[in-house]
Amino acid sequence: MAQEHTFASPAPAGLGALAVACFGFAAVFLGWVKAEGLPILFAWLVGGGVVQYTVAVMELKDHNITGGNVFLFFSAFFMFGASLSVLAKFLMIKFGMAPHVYVEGWTWMAGAGFLTAVTPAYLKSNKLIFLLVVLIDIVLWCIVGLDLGKMDPAVGKPIVGWLLVVSGWIGVYVAGAVVCNTVFGRVIYPIPAPFVK
Repeated sequence: MAQEHTFASPAPAGLGALAVACFGFAAVFLGWVKAEGLPILFAWLVGGGVVQYTVAVMELKDHNITGGNVFLFFSAFFMFGASLSVLAKFLMIKFGMAPHVYVEGWTWMAGAGFLTAVTPAYLKSNKLIFLLVVLIDIVLWCIVGLDLGKMDPAVGKPIVGWLLVVSGWIGVYVAGAVVCNTVFGRVIYPIPAPFVK
């Protein structure tokens, strides 16, 4: 549903921040990041958290209950909470401890459950955003399975990594489409209609 904003919609910036997290975590899950890269990921996630929190507040102010709440939840847990977790894991590894991620399986269960519960609301968004949310649902449930030891890492990590890459690119495309289509007042990048009007 279109929202009237007192400012221009910040949602494209929020999608860009989501892409940062998706690409960063994809590289980790695909095994391309050494432990020394984790503090750098921490820094980028903090930056993304600032963007997503700002987007959330503005969207909620303009009565966008779906986007506002999802960006708020993601700023807290996909960005700030995850950044602190990444930093904690780095420090544990550097001090010779093995991170026990089992507890994160339970915390990610809340994130996966929340996003899955609100996913039907995205049927009123364009089809690409709906697809993005469904892919992130799958990613989060896979992370739950990995952290709880219920999913084989050799199978689960590549699934998570590549779905995050796809999700990140969807976020980048939609962000570019919203900005360019708005600036030019016509379709520059096509965006599919919602499933439900």
